[in-house]
Amino acid sequence: MLSVSQFFTGFTCIGLMIFFCSFNVSAQADSTTDKNSAKTNKQLNEIQRAINAQKQNLSNANVKIGDLEQQLKKDDVAIGSIIKGIVETDKNLKSVRQKLVQLTQEKQQFELAKRQQEQVLAKQLRAAYSAGHHDYLKLILNQKKSSNVQRTITHYQYLNAARINEIEEFKSTITKLNDVEVQYQSQAEQLAQLTESQNQQKQILELSKTKQKQTLVALNKKLLTAKQKLTKLEQEEKTLVALLKRMAADAQAAENLVGLSKLKRKLSWPVKGRISHSFGSSKQGYLKWKGVFLSAPIGRQVKTIHNGTILFSDWLNGYGLVSVVDHGDGYMSLYGHNQALLKSVGDRVEAGEPIALVGQSGGQAKSGLYFEIRHIGKAVNPKLWCK
Repeated sequence: MLSVSQFFTGFTCIGLMIFFCSFNVSAQADSTTDKNSAKTNKQLNEIQRAINAQKQNLSNANVKIGDLEQQLKKDDVAIGSIIKGIVETDKNLKSVRQKLVQLTQEKQQFELAKRQQEQVLAKQLRAAYSAGHHDYLKLILNQKKSSNVQRTITHYQYLNAARINEIEEFKSTITKLNDVEVQYQSQAEQLAQLTESQNQQKQILELSKTKQKQTLVALNKKLLTAKQKLTKLEQEEKTLVALLKRMAADAQAAENLVGLSKLKRKLSWPVKGRISHSFGSSKQGYLKWKGVFLSAPIGRQVKTIHNGTILFSDWLNGYGLVSVVDHGDGYMSLYGHNQALLKSVGDRVEAGEPIALVGQSGGQAKSGLYFEIRHIGKAVNPKLWCK
């Protein structure tokens, strides 16, 4: 049998063993927890670095997209300026050609008059030669037939006056003919210069179009997830709305601008074309079309739907080259994605007057016109006004 002292000694040993075992288990558990925590922290750091890298990539992509959009603006504006120059050159060419036709007709008329006057003068000279050469002094001193002498003198005076008149007319015709020939030569030289200028403009235009395509290809490579597209369109729409709001505030009431309220279904469409995107149809995500997109070939004239004043004539991100017309009473019409703008801010325009040319500026994939009508800043369905 164990004594009391032996019992307690054994119990103490067992307790110490249990304590050390428990401590060892606890230490192992703490060690495992520390390892897991370190692993978790490492994973979190890696995730954070990946997020930061992604943010940086996205930031760099946005910067690149912004740079490309600015380059696209430069390309669109350059093309618009060249096209406008070509349009002006065409007008000048047409005017010069009309002037050349007019001068050619005048030249023909003067040449005909010159030939007729030459024939008259030739007849007069032959008649004078046939009548013989008379000495006026002898005729005056000849008193035998004074009546005949007087008639002869009067006849010669008449013939002489007629010849002098014909000669003066002939000289005037020659002068006019020479003037016409000088003008014709000047116009012909101007025509040649304008033609050469137009050819150069067209060569520069082709180079600008090639550069524009390269910019669009680079921009499309950077674009875009559906979310990025939506964000981009949202920003473009906010910019447009802010611009229109500011223009509405700055617009001054003009005489004879009474708005469009009485013109529903009476206005003509700004360009002939098929509506490929209707008002209110889905654009991207929850965004809807605030106007219509009319498919039309590049270069077709864009005409204002009603008389008004040009409020905006410039490039706008997402819409390209844009014209905005104030029609009064809070009504505005907007024309976007143009190839060239033919009017400047402040110009007064009449219904049906060309204000732009159809294009695909602003990164538009297909040629056509984006068209809006707004009243007090709110977009309304153009189909309610245009027939």
